[in-house]
Parts: sequence; C-alpha cells; structure tokens
Amino acid sequence: MKSYAAPGVTTNELDRIAEDFILSRNGVPAFKGYVVDGRSFPASICASIDEEVVHGIPCDRKLVEGEILSVDIGVVKNGFYGDGASTVAIGKISEEKEKLMRVTEESLMEGIMTAADGAMTYDVGKAVQTHVEKHGFSVVRDLCGHGVGKQLHMEPSIPNFVPTLREKQFYKNSVLREGMTIAIEPMVNAGTWKVYQKKDGWTIVTADHSPSAHFEHTVLVTKTGAVVLTK
Repeated sequence: MKSYAAPGVTTNELDRIAEDFILSRNGVPAFKGYVVDGRSFPASICASIDEEVVHGIPCDRKLVEGEILSVDIGVVKNGFYGDGASTVAIGKISEEKEKLMRVTEESLMEGIMTAADGAMTYDVGKAVQTHVEKHGFSVVRDLCGHGVGKQLHMEPSIPNFVPTLREKQFYKNSVLREGMTIAIEPMVNAGTWKVYQKKDGWTIVTADHSPSAHFEHTVLVTKTGAVVLTK
C-alpha cells in the first residue's frame, strides 16, 4: 500500500489492490463484512485521511499531495488473524505531519518493547502515552489495541494510555503471558485526544479536525520480549 499511495490515486483503487493481493496469497480480507452493532464494513482496508483517525471507508476520493493516509489491514491466513496499520505521506507533507508520523511510530515501538511475559497492559499504555505526550501530541482514549489470533478482536484490551479511575472500568490492567498474540496500535492526534464518529457509522474523526496518525503491529509475547509478526 505504501508503494501505491500517491497523489491522484483513489482509496477505492488501493482497496482493490490490497484485496487482490490478499486473495492471491490464499488469504481472506478480515475487515470486509465485519459486523459491529449490525453494520457491515464494506471494504478490505480502512483508509483514513488527515483528520480521520481510523475506520475510514475507501471511496472515489483522490489522494492529494500534503495529506497523510492511515491504512489499516486485517488478513485471515490458515485460520489465524493478523492486523497491522501504517500512516503514509502523500507526496511532500508539512513538518508537523512528519513529526506526528515519526512520534506515533516511535510510540508503537516503545509499547512493543514493554510487551514481555509478566508485563501488564497498563505498562504498554504508559510507554506509548509517555512518548507521545513528551512530544506535545495526544493519544486517542476511546479506542485501543486488542488481543488477536483465532478472532480479530479478543481479550485483553491494550490501551495506549494509563486509564483514569473512571476509565478503568473499560480497560482492565491485564497481565501478558508467553504465547499471547496482541495488536498494539497507537492512534495519535496533533491536537485534542477527543474524537467523534461520522454519520457513515464507521469513520472516527478528531474533534478539532487536527491530523491523526496510526501505526499497528501484531506481536507475539515471549519471556524475553515481543516478536513482531507483521513486519
């Protein structure tokens, strides 16, 4: 997707390219037809532009130089799910967007480095949040990472921050154990952490319409640390 994302290309074209590639490797697009609250996702990738955080639906909108595009892809292969995301620069972008992308990807790696047997999910969140906020950005708090394996979304939830007392009812501090596979996925905004959902029922957008970046890896927890499965 990184090699095809360029000015003038539509996100529908990217979706078709991704789906063809997945099917040609005997995989199945995990997102297409995925149902949440009675709504079925219509595409094989999530394509989220600039202020769109996640779950953007591919369409005939052409990418424009200066935008950033977050591509999230899930694949079922041999009965197991993989889930990964990356944010791509469309042509030349602003210094702020470059920094946002860099810090978000760095925060993902900070989180991954904590994910060893015996660590807690809040340890992952603390590592991500600390790095993001040190650089003046904010972590989305309404969405999080998750367990992944025989299903696309499994326990435990993997927050990208340390939950407040009120938030702890939604995000338990779970222990990570050897053999678990989890998706760590920082969603980082240039402005406020607050977001809202568009009328399409899927796309999440920053409340102040500041740009957002998203990076994700599926990782295997081992006694000595995490092994990245979606490199």
